[in-house]
Amino acid sequence: MKILIVAATRPEIAPLYVHFNLPQKDFVQTAEFDILITGVGMTAAAFALGQRLSSKYNLVLNLGIAGSFDPTIPLGSVLNIISDELSELGAEDKNGFIGIDELGFGKSKFSAHHHLLNDLLTSLKRVSGITVNRVLGNENSIAEIIKRLNPATESMEGAAVLYSCEQTGTPCLQVRSISNYVEPRNKERWKIGLAVKNLNDWAIRFLTNT
Repeated sequence: MKILIVAATRPEIAPLYVHFNLPQKDFVQTAEFDILITGVGMTAAAFALGQRLSSKYNLVLNLGIAGSFDPTIPLGSVLNIISDELSELGAEDKNGFIGIDELGFGKSKFSAHHHLLNDLLTSLKRVSGITVNRVLGNENSIAEIIKRLNPATESMEGAAVLYSCEQTGTPCLQVRSISNYVEPRNKERWKIGLAVKNLNDWAIRFLTNT
């Protein structure tokens, strides 16, 4: 099975590069898997996938770190994001929000579709997330998104990757580790190093046992 690993930045999967002795490039090819570094954000992710995604891949694996809205999920946890939503795609209506679905111009929610029964995957907690252009850090906007969508995670690329895979009919996974809670910005509480380590430990085991 040929896998395309997709990440926004190289530091998020740096230990994977080291483990497999890979060159420090944004597109790397091996016999079993390729790596694509897209850049940060939905536009960069969609553009990069548009250039590289093809029928030769049997699975797209989106890896990255994320924020969590759920304080019961420990920092460093590795999660299986089974659905992801473009939370900002729509229109403001006075004090409310009308999603793109309700407007009748498309859809905002996409699912990860695959047929894998790998124990390393099935053991992960399954959650839903949102994809944003602006990482949330205001108490009012955080409360509004929890009330409207109640997501578990926040990223800046996930839904764009799932959208691209849906358009091409490519099986896909999104696996992320939690580096911080979604709250007023406080870098002292972030655990990026732990999140990166746990994510890559999982990814290396997955790649060597699939």
